[in-house]
Amino acid sequence: MAQQPQPEVVFVDAPPAVPAALASVDAPVVGVDVERADADRYFRRAALVQVGVAGRCVLLDGTTSTTMPALDAFLGPDRVAVLHALENDVVPLAAHGVSPDRLADTALAAALLGLPTGLGPLLEQVLEVELTGDKDAFQRADWAARPIPPDMAAYAAGDVVHLPALWRELERRLRAADRRHWYEQELCEVADRATRANREWTKVKGSGRLTPEQRAILRAVWEAREALAREHDIAPNRLLHDEVLRDLAVDPPRTEAQLVRRSQRRRSLLRRHAEPLLAAVLAGQAAAPEHRPRTRRWTDTDRAVFDALRRRRAEVAEELGLDPGVLAPSQPLWGAVGADPADGPELCAAAALTGWRVDVLADPLWEAYVTTREDHDGT
Repeated sequence: MAQQPQPEVVFVDAPPAVPAALASVDAPVVGVDVERADADRYFRRAALVQVGVAGRCVLLDGTTSTTMPALDAFLGPDRVAVLHALENDVVPLAAHGVSPDRLADTALAAALLGLPTGLGPLLEQVLEVELTGDKDAFQRADWAARPIPPDMAAYAAGDVVHLPALWRELERRLRAADRRHWYEQELCEVADRATRANREWTKVKGSGRLTPEQRAILRAVWEAREALAREHDIAPNRLLHDEVLRDLAVDPPRTEAQLVRRSQRRRSLLRRHAEPLLAAVLAGQAAAPEHRPRTRRWTDTDRAVFDALRRRRAEVAEELGLDPGVLAPSQPLWGAVGADPADGPELCAAAALTGWRVDVLADPLWEAYVTTREDHDGT
């Protein structure tokens, strides 16, 4: 595998210099990536935005620019912005006022072609390009620190300069496999999902094992923590970790001091917000119990049907050269079993499958469903 020459890298931390820098990477298709430094914050934002083409990359300083109007204009309708796993980047970009008109996602395209979705392995397999640098170390690095060391700048540039060529080849393969329409459907869904809030109190690990009364406390404190974290731009787990939330629900404190002592870290931060959190504990104790949704008791037939659906899904995935989880995750198939569907489309709807997946899976899954139920019910 040939060693790739290092791209030319330009770092820009003065907003007036951004338009001229972007003009140096003017092309119909550009690579875009984001490096974040927001682990302790509620809102996701970019510490660095990389924009690149073959041989050249512009690094835009996100710590000195709250908005990037020049970049937003640059990524207009006449240009394709290629990202790798766009769900990680569109929100931090939007926080700087950047919403590309035309997006492409190489990770998504790779998944629909049965290729590796990690950028390094994907570049090696498709373009015979090998990225250099310690990826794990750079992902843990402080991207808000200045100046950016040359090896970090080179790593950041390497993430984008090959994306235009990678996208062109993946798009060619999508068309050759007649999967371009799969990709378009998936891209819309992923982009929409990336911008929707996905935080719920029921996602706290262990919440399902709590009593209804404890769940009411957990919900009240979780909502209070969420409001405080959003108001003060603090990562929720930095303010009060999920493990402590569960502890407060199981054994509610009676005073602010007791609440603060439950946390083993960042007590000074928690102490500043203890009053509304304790009020939430008390409100949760007075609230109506939060009962878990009723679930169907599974029979041996149900379990056999679920296993049959998973096996048939895996068979179809192998025929298509896809990972089974890309074709259909296993967990939603439980919903299909419990819904008692009347036909293949209803089964797919109950499993939260849409678009091209329905076209591919409705008939084989329905056949597996009916056959297995008949075999086990004796009808």
